[in-house]
Amino acid sequence: MRKISAKRLWFVLSGGVALILAASYVSLTHGEFDMTLQEVIQTLLRIHPTPQLDLVIFDFRLPRIVIAALVGLGLGIAGAAVQGVTRNGLADPGILGINAGAGAAIVIFMFFYQGQMETTGWTAALAMPFFGLIGGLMAALLIYLFAWKAGRLDPQRLLLVGIAIGSGFGSLSLYLSLKMKASDFEMATVWMSGSIWSADWKLVAAVIPWLVILIPVIWLKSYVLDLFQLHEHTAKSLGVATEKEKSILLLSSIGLVSACVSVSGGIGFVGLLSPHIARRLVGLHHRFVIPVCGMVGMVLVLLSDFIAKTVVAPAEIPVGLIIAVIGVPYFVVLLMKKTA
Repeated sequence: MRKISAKRLWFVLSGGVALILAASYVSLTHGEFDMTLQEVIQTLLRIHPTPQLDLVIFDFRLPRIVIAALVGLGLGIAGAAVQGVTRNGLADPGILGINAGAGAAIVIFMFFYQGQMETTGWTAALAMPFFGLIGGLMAALLIYLFAWKAGRLDPQRLLLVGIAIGSGFGSLSLYLSLKMKASDFEMATVWMSGSIWSADWKLVAAVIPWLVILIPVIWLKSYVLDLFQLHEHTAKSLGVATEKEKSILLLSSIGLVSACVSVSGGIGFVGLLSPHIARRLVGLHHRFVIPVCGMVGMVLVLLSDFIAKTVVAPAEIPVGLIIAVIGVPYFVVLLMKKTA
């Protein structure tokens, strides 16, 4: 594996942090209601605050920026773990059907409780990640059943089975959304496309615990992910309980994806793009790749969300569609290289 110096790693991380801050600044100050940097600083420091600026910054833009960053962080790291476990650069939580499974469970939640429970209330905000986890686990169970071969998880079958499972759960989500009332159908459709327009601090509080618990689990397994890049028999000979470690990493990834999907809908391709970009920047060692994946994911979602809310303002494009515009051509190029 190509060795990367600590100096290069910190240079990449510093550049990423600068991009994240720049994207956050642009997203915070620009929109239908533009603000100056001075107005933002004065409002944040409570110097001559005004109700209008408080509403725009604290109720609308700041929670949206935080959710975008957290979702990018979670999806990027989950993508690194999934690609590491499967040893497949085309693998992605969305392509494997995990996003679709989590999304279908949340659509079921919305279908049965919409109108009886406020989706912006604390109960809904805290319950939706658990529904997403159930759906993600259901998708993972089906993937395991069909991709398991000769006592092991076959990485090649995993991708094909995941695409099929994702299509099935996507069809279920569409069917249930068509059974909703018109107003609920519109909300569900936008949500399934990937959108964070309704972000608030309750959703931030709902997703943070999942990231705080599961991201360290994946990072602590960096050495195991490095060994997975060798042949599986080699990893076993080095004392790695491969199936147990795969299960831990995949379950952690499912938890991350489920939490992210519950607050942002079906945003895909972040987990596909981030590991490839990270490996180009810092090499193949996962203790470097994982934090850079999270950073790249944050930049992708923040920039895509800014484009989504400004390119056709005052209307909005779901952020998932913006990322798909970038991700689909990249996926096709990777697929052509893989089959060449």
